[in-house]
Amino acid sequence: MTRRGGWLGVLLLLVLFGAGGRALWLWLDRPIERVSIGGEFTHVNADYLRDELAPLIRGRSWLSVNVAELREEALAIEWIAEARVTREWPNALTFELTEQVPVARWNDDYLLNPQGEPFAFGAVSPPGDLPDLAGPLGSGAEVLAYHERLATRFGAMGLELSQLRLEPRGAWRFQLDDGVWVMLGRSDREARLARLAAAWQRQLGSQASHIRYIDLRYPNGVAVAWHGETEPGEEDPAEEG
Repeated sequence: MTRRGGWLGVLLLLVLFGAGGRALWLWLDRPIERVSIGGEFTHVNADYLRDELAPLIRGRSWLSVNVAELREEALAIEWIAEARVTREWPNALTFELTEQVPVARWNDDYLLNPQGEPFAFGAVSPPGDLPDLAGPLGSGAEVLAYHERLATRFGAMGLELSQLRLEPRGAWRFQLDDGVWVMLGRSDREARLARLAAAWQRQLGSQASHIRYIDLRYPNGVAVAWHGETEPGEEDPAEEG
């Protein structure tokens, strides 16, 4: 009889502990009432971030919310490169956010960060002085790296590179700051660029305002299309890909 009473006492104690633990959990797991946002921001403002974060915490409570899951959802917000989420007693969350750094436009509707990763800019206006790059899916890092190489090369000639395109079949074309398009093609790019530099310094640079595009896809020369002409004037008609 004594043994049976002892087991009943233990069971009653466990019930009391369970009920007390549940009551403590319910007391602690209160609605989230305050959200703090930290970080340094250049392109987005606090109103934008509050509007984007509000749906993520709506209907969630302080103790039950999964902060790892909440971090992943915050990373899906345009302009957010990194995020850290922590609880603050008794009913607050803190978001420490790192803003994306835009270095180029990408395929019209996106921007590239320094790693060549695209992100959407949404309703936020990007800087107006970014180069305009384009390429197939997954080629952002390659196009950005090649743009940096070409920009350095043309910068030494006093020129800026405003656009660079990688076509689906691997051909390159770019636009200089004076509006001249250059068809570079797929192969022998270094030799073609060297021919362009020589022709630019010899004659084409002084006539840039009259040039519509320059085609370098020739083994020994270049073709120039002038404004007002329908076909380019060719130095060597043996065109290749």
